[in-house]
Amino acid sequence: MRIHRGGPLAAGLALCLGALTACNDSSGASTGEPATPPAAGAPTTPAGKSPAAAEDDASPLDGKVIVIDPGHNGGNADHPSEINKKVKIGNGSKACDTTGTETKAGYPEHAFTWDVSNRLAKLLRARGAKVTLTRKDDKSVGPCITERAAIGNKLHADAAISIHADGAAASGHGFHIIEPISIGRNADMVSGSTELGKALRDAYHKGTGIPYSNYLGKNAIDRRDDLGGLNMSTVPKVFIECGNMQNKSDAAKLSSAPFRQRIAESLAKGFQQYLD
Repeated sequence: MRIHRGGPLAAGLALCLGALTACNDSSGASTGEPATPPAAGAPTTPAGKSPAAAEDDASPLDGKVIVIDPGHNGGNADHPSEINKKVKIGNGSKACDTTGTETKAGYPEHAFTWDVSNRLAKLLRARGAKVTLTRKDDKSVGPCITERAAIGNKLHADAAISIHADGAAASGHGFHIIEPISIGRNADMVSGSTELGKALRDAYHKGTGIPYSNYLGKNAIDRRDDLGGLNMSTVPKVFIECGNMQNKSDAAKLSSAPFRQRIAESLAKGFQQYLD
């Protein structure tokens, strides 16, 4: 984010209700014994599952509203006047948006954040969450950082994340979470954001193996009051710098599609832990 150019549960196993009936028997043979009916007053569960198994199937993400903000946008660099216009962020003004950074091989941050965000959205939706992305593609301009925050506010999101990759000195490596500091208007979301940040940090570290940042933050947590996406949010929200694109080792991971899937899976686990 730093460089600105121009800016198991197994699937429901069918249970054999007859004592000698074969499950999935290719011949379709059956002893013809009738299934034993449930005892009177016994709890009923879907697909013949035990009450415990049915309870386990209930995801903590069912019905939860999550907003994913893929940092930057692919068209930003070609529209400097639009992205450089100033917007109010609660305690000052900043540019509407920025272009982001890229690896030395030319893989841009905006493409990375778009890919990871869509992978994450797919995983969360599969677990029952209602997911909204703050931008519709990777070739448009913006939206402004204030508009991105407003989307989560309007939807009364249970949690929100802004996904980025850093552009620090090449010697720096690792990831960090950025949490909000209260500026007054966002005071009610700060404690929730702290809990969300810890859940995502722990899940990301465990799932990806990327170490804590060695150049910023403490134990991969940085707190700031100069980001419009956090200052203007009224729902629990954090940023994640998934690694340093200027660092050779980090860049190789972030440029790998299989690793980006791993990133998405780790973040999905973090949301599940936070919302459980």
